[in-house]
Amino acid sequence: MNTKQLKWIAYLSCFVMFLATLGGSVVTKTESGLGCGNEWPLCHGKFVPAHTLASMIEYSHRAVSGAAGLLAVAAFIAFWRYRKNRKDLQAYSLLALIFVMVQAFMGAMAVVYPTSSAVMALHFGFSLIAFASSIMLVLGIREDEARLGMAPSAPAARVSKSFRNLVWVTTAYTYIVVYIGAYVSHTDSAGGCLGWPLCNGQLIPSELSGGVGIAFLHRIAAALLLVLIAILGHIAFWRNRDNREIRNLGLAATILAVIQVFTGASIVFTMTNYHVYLFTSLAHIVVLAALFGVLSYLCVRTWQMSRLRSEQAQGQEPRKGVKSAQS
Repeated sequence: MNTKQLKWIAYLSCFVMFLATLGGSVVTKTESGLGCGNEWPLCHGKFVPAHTLASMIEYSHRAVSGAAGLLAVAAFIAFWRYRKNRKDLQAYSLLALIFVMVQAFMGAMAVVYPTSSAVMALHFGFSLIAFASSIMLVLGIREDEARLGMAPSAPAARVSKSFRNLVWVTTAYTYIVVYIGAYVSHTDSAGGCLGWPLCNGQLIPSELSGGVGIAFLHRIAAALLLVLIAILGHIAFWRNRDNREIRNLGLAATILAVIQVFTGASIVFTMTNYHVYLFTSLAHIVVLAALFGVLSYLCVRTWQMSRLRSEQAQGQEPRKGVKSAQS
């Protein structure tokens, strides 16, 4: 199987994984989680559900999640068989497979045995990791394809360990913010803070219990994340002038973080209009998924490039599979 065929398997898997992640958010926002009752995999005792909106939403999500699982299996087999020299691509396909299975299992258990909001927030987090892994697989195979046309004598790109550490800390913190946001959604706390950027007309709400406290915590966490990503983007763009890949990834992360803030604000302003609110909420999820995918891939690339820099500084030959795309 050639690179082009592997690339399209990765594309298709990523797209369906995206639909599964988005579908889970639609189920949550429309409160369709029990649209098929407490049954799985059947829906109200039938393979084809009754034509109610809630059951169709829930059952469609199950079908797409199943397709995502099958494609994850296909991608895993393809990359482990035809890209044995690329351990990173094999790892991405394995992560996508593991986490799509984990989130599917958690979703099934949530239907049969209704669980807490804290656990359901983890369900979204795992689905996001599965999608991010599929994004890394797409970006990785694209980089592999681009590498075929590079001049062998071109110098390899490198990054510092301090920048690598910043990227990893930022990505880990992003996941924490994602979890808090999912918890806001599953506890119906989105209306805890009315207005934006103030919360209920105050910089710091006088009452921080219940939904107000949860929503305000998410806002503070998101604001700190924006600052952190802005710093990361600045360093990536201005201190890595000879590394086009890192500059582009840093710029993409910064732009997505800014858009994420505005989509978050739009949720607050559209809460009185359910249909618009549903659209803005899903837009928020789409941007978030893309941001986390870019940061996850940036984690891997900076790790690879920092290892290369360390090995070259010690006069060693670069390890197989570590050499990066040229700047």
